[in-house]
Amino acid sequence: MRTLPAAAALAALFGSMALASPSYADTDRPIPVWDASDTVVDGAHQQLFLADRYHDQIVVTDATGKVTRTITGLPQVRDLDLSPDGSTLYAAVYGADKIVAIDTTRLEQTAEYPTGAGTTPSHVAYADGRIWFGYGDQWDSGLGVVDLTGETPAVTLDLGGAHDYAGPPMVYADPDNPGTLLALDAGISSGPVIVYDVSSGTPAIRVSADKGGFYHDAALTPDGQNVVVAGPGNRALTEYRLSDLAEVRTYPVKDQPETVSIAPDGTVAATVLDTDDAGDTYVFTNGSDKPSVRNISHNWMPWGAHATSWSADGTKLYVQTGSQGSMALHRVDEPRKYQATLTVSAPTSAPRAKSLTVTGKLTAGVALPAGTPLKVTRTDMESPNGKSLGTKALGGGGKFTFTDTPASGGKVTYTVTYEGDATHTAAKAADSVTVSRAKPALTVNNNGKVYAYGKDVKFTAHLGTTYKNRTAEIWADPFGSDKPNKLVKSGKVDSHGNLSVTLDLKRDTKVTAKFAGDSRYQSRSATSTAGAKVSVSTSVSAHYKAKSAWGHTYYFFHKNKNPMFTTKMPYYPHRKQRFDFQVYYQGKWYPGDSQYFALSADGRSRVEVTGHHAEDVGWRFRMRSDYVNGSSGDTVNSTTYGPWKYFTYTG
Repeated sequence: MRTLPAAAALAALFGSMALASPSYADTDRPIPVWDASDTVVDGAHQQLFLADRYHDQIVVTDATGKVTRTITGLPQVRDLDLSPDGSTLYAAVYGADKIVAIDTTRLEQTAEYPTGAGTTPSHVAYADGRIWFGYGDQWDSGLGVVDLTGETPAVTLDLGGAHDYAGPPMVYADPDNPGTLLALDAGISSGPVIVYDVSSGTPAIRVSADKGGFYHDAALTPDGQNVVVAGPGNRALTEYRLSDLAEVRTYPVKDQPETVSIAPDGTVAATVLDTDDAGDTYVFTNGSDKPSVRNISHNWMPWGAHATSWSADGTKLYVQTGSQGSMALHRVDEPRKYQATLTVSAPTSAPRAKSLTVTGKLTAGVALPAGTPLKVTRTDMESPNGKSLGTKALGGGGKFTFTDTPASGGKVTYTVTYEGDATHTAAKAADSVTVSRAKPALTVNNNGKVYAYGKDVKFTAHLGTTYKNRTAEIWADPFGSDKPNKLVKSGKVDSHGNLSVTLDLKRDTKVTAKFAGDSRYQSRSATSTAGAKVSVSTSVSAHYKAKSAWGHTYYFFHKNKNPMFTTKMPYYPHRKQRFDFQVYYQGKWYPGDSQYFALSADGRSRVEVTGHHAEDVGWRFRMRSDYVNGSSGDTVNSTTYGPWKYFTYTG
């Protein structure tokens, strides 16, 4: 028994626990399980139990698949089963030779029943106050029981009767068929199926038959009278009647069946290995030969485990997917319906205000007739929440086509929705087209101009014709990594299309005007780079007088004094001033070698001119301090030449 029959109120409550989601969307949640072992749905407590033998634990989730608890310390835990009242979960702990009982309310272990050293129990089924279990390995296997009907639980082994098990039997029981235990000898090619009468507490074989298995899974029908096994063979699920093991029907699948689960109303669900990635989950809604097939995973489905279970009310189907630490619990919200799939194809690009054509296809396991209504919505810059384009009719072969003339440019998305019906799931799909927009005019002035340090400069962005948006932005990005690009003005342009801002220029600055665009005009930006000089001042000291001579102010030095020149300019890391020196001879100034001197943190540089000045008496000299973009150690300002300072020596 894999799901607990519950009262209608509990079943309805369990079904209501599903997360709200569109009818065309299932849910998928990662689960901390290394690989699938067993799944049990507890409808009374609205939870699922997932055995994780690799992590020695049972993972507990709510009805949405969200993990709520882990029960640890269960070495190589394998098979799980619930008591009929849902109060206790029984687990076969393969690696500890025991069966454990877990309270499903407190989620704590309440009892354990050692089965004997080396028994390695791997399958459990609760029936009539007893826990039946399959144990052992290969030909050293058997059927055992933990009898809970007496004052003290008692364990008995080797209850297979006349049948010698090739491997640990897979065991199943249902309270609606009391006194009956089903065992599958799945580890041998003959695939014996054995039905026991266990009403006395000692199994007696009622009927057995070889059915040609290596079975992967099995599930009893809701009345407990029949069993559906995953096998024999690689292409079918087979249903047998327990009274005589006669074949009732087959449920054909296209790949190796792996797991099977039966809803309270008798609907059969199964997964297949799906080596061709064509469909991994089968739900036989309309008979054994008309399954609804879904492909919920692009990887092979888990094998060797019961990884599929119905919700207690039979409205949801839970399927474990993935493997080796990448497991997920997939909830199918409308499992009995044929899954509808929509595709939509729009042109990659199109001109605005011109007709374009959108095509698509609606497919399902049972084809939908021509005329099936499809709702179409267009989403664009003018209608960001979507605008209905009405209902379009499905054409022949599941195809559809419609035309539209988009008034808005930019990204235009066409969403097509099929709302589903009694036998088909809803479906939705969309595709987008890039619709052309005109290029607006946008400029910003002062490009290439150079201004004095600290000059207030007015920058004006000019925006040409647009549709609705008349807002522009002006950004200022001073040179240097320490100054961020900053929004300095945002607003609507005036009646002439202008937006202005005044900046205090102390560095070279890139000014960018931006227009975000609108539904008919594309976004645009324009840049202007204006230069800012540095401020340079030089003071002279150690002279004995200064006076006007030869058309300039000259500083006079005694021949035994060294002139001192102190330069001040704005500081920047690693900045240096260039010291230019020239001498006057026969009516012309001749340059000497320029040198660079670092600025101190206060922006000052002091240079002393040393030498044998007796030889310089009567000669005329001049110097200046410069900032040279790049050569002065940085590139944040425009090249600036300081004023000349004139000097001479006397005896």
